[in-house]
Amino acid sequence: MATTVRRTAYYSMKTPNRSGQGARLLNALAAHKVNLLAFTGFPHAGRAQVDFIPYDASKFTRAARELGMKMSKRKTVFLAQGSDKAGAIAGICSKLARAGINMVAMDAVAAGKGRFGAIFWVKSRDVRRASGVLRAR
Repeated sequence: MATTVRRTAYYSMKTPNRSGQGARLLNALAAHKVNLLAFTGFPHAGRAQVDFIPYDASKFTRAARELGMKMSKRKTVFLAQGSDKAGAIAGICSKLARAGINMVAMDAVAAGKGRFGAIFWVKSRDVRRASGVLRAR
């Protein structure tokens, strides 16, 4: 299977950096039948930042509003998926580097059954150019 890269929406929010906060947010979204493509969180300025990459952005924003979640505006993230092999994400990184586009952050994982997935960010001013370089759909 070839590697595919696509642009998609993500939303972030700040939350207390305490045990159970992520579970509370994820369970609330699950109760609203919100499916996520990816989720990531990390400490930030004494709190935690959580990023949601929803399967259906409109369903996610509707649920977040109903739940009183204070989300950021819609932003862009890239999602890569494909066959897992040595250097699976090296090609993506190399293409961006050759184009002079700095990758801000990346989370990648072997997904099992010979597959991998990754989410990565570039600066907003570089999204359009990165899409072209990577042939992101």
